[in-house]
Amino acid sequence: MPVERVSVTEAAAEVIDRLRSEHGELMFHLSGGCCDGSSPMCFPLGEFRLGGRDLYLGDIHGCGFYMHADQFNYYENCHTIVDVVEGRGASFSLEIPLGLRFLIRSRIFTDAEMADVRPVTAAT
Repeated sequence: MPVERVSVTEAAAEVIDRLRSEHGELMFHLSGGCCDGSSPMCFPLGEFRLGGRDLYLGDIHGCGFYMHADQFNYYENCHTIVDVVEGRGASFSLEIPLGLRFLIRSRIFTDAEMADVRPVTAAT
């Protein structure tokens, strides 16, 4: 079984459930661009238009997780963990009105994990 590139904390999964009940199916995108930069942003599924340089890294708690290829250059050797903290981010992400913000915690894959890490695919 391949090693997953992305995961989610229990606290973040609870917020995802709350947002899903209000907004329907969701997706995440990490661009590294403006707004919160390297904070993952949560959108209703299909509201954020994926581009030709976006990559699909996997699912977190039933939500697709996408990253721009330029940002992936920094994360390709890392396991990316989506967490949530109190505080207001400066993005358009759905959790912001709740006084919360998603953030990324990461760790470097071990050599054994890298040998079996899930490949990324182009966003579709």
